[in-house]
Amino acid sequence: MKSAAARFSFALGVLMSVADHPSPAQNIGTFSIVARDSVSGELGVAVASRFFAVGTVVPWAEADIGAVATQAFANTSFGWRGLELLEKGGSPEDIVKSLLSNDTDPERRQVGIVAADGSSATYSGKECLPWAGGRHGRNYAVQGNILAGEAVVAGMERAFLHTNGTLADRLYAALVAGEANGGDARGKQSAALIVVKKGAGYGGFSDRAIDIRVDDHPEPFEELGRLLAYAQMNYAWNDAWTLFTQNKGSEALPKMEHAARLAPGNPEVHYDLGVIRLAAGIPDKAIDALEKALKLNPKLKTQASGDNDLRALRSDARFQKLIGR
Repeated sequence: MKSAAARFSFALGVLMSVADHPSPAQNIGTFSIVARDSVSGELGVAVASRFFAVGTVVPWAEADIGAVATQAFANTSFGWRGLELLEKGGSPEDIVKSLLSNDTDPERRQVGIVAADGSSATYSGKECLPWAGGRHGRNYAVQGNILAGEAVVAGMERAFLHTNGTLADRLYAALVAGEANGGDARGKQSAALIVVKKGAGYGGFSDRAIDIRVDDHPEPFEELGRLLAYAQMNYAWNDAWTLFTQNKGSEALPKMEHAARLAPGNPEVHYDLGVIRLAAGIPDKAIDALEKALKLNPKLKTQASGDNDLRALRSDARFQKLIGR
């Protein structure tokens, strides 16, 4: 058992640690961007804050419907209610008015909404702690409170509009720009990024293409960037595997090749690249990928030897040598 002194020391350490973090009752000093990609149809939200696990509160999105960020003294019902109203055909501007009209403390709320057609709205109540405000345009809404200044949202808007790449790339660039321009005036702690697209989740059964969170980290932007690099690869991998399960090997192949380029050292990615190359009718290239996978992780030989997705290779001498037969 711990001595009384040890227990006191432990408790004191916990109290000091808690004191170093904002209380859950505090205003969620936050900057966020809600956006749509006009080409892919993806919708997403990226958010950062000096607040624990901001990703559990602020971002909401539904494929082909829209996306919402609810923050400041956040009314989290704005998230799901906003999406319901978008699904019914409401415009972002009208939805903001509706949400606020039924709220007990509208001047302390902040919300951004983007619809699946690209229309948008942002709102900052007069009692949100300064600096607070936002900007919006076609396909995006940017907002924040307890910020270092207006330069935060201006930088985010500029980064989103002038960054090339996927929606996730552009959302992340906006967050990084917000931090570079001062970010949350209290500091940094957590960040999150979500992207939705119809059927883009695991196995095609959900719409959550990317869903990453950094709940508590001294460098949340760097950590979110690390997770995003993996998540982008996983997005391509999942797209490819979903198409493969639908017997669309040729359609799956370019997505799987892309995943392999993003993760050259991942043995499982190269293993599935071999499976999909075989399904696309290029068995020699399939064995090339499997050779790389098994070199990276020899334990995959057991899986390969009994994998029905590779049964067309079982009589191939090169494949037999690869798995040790």
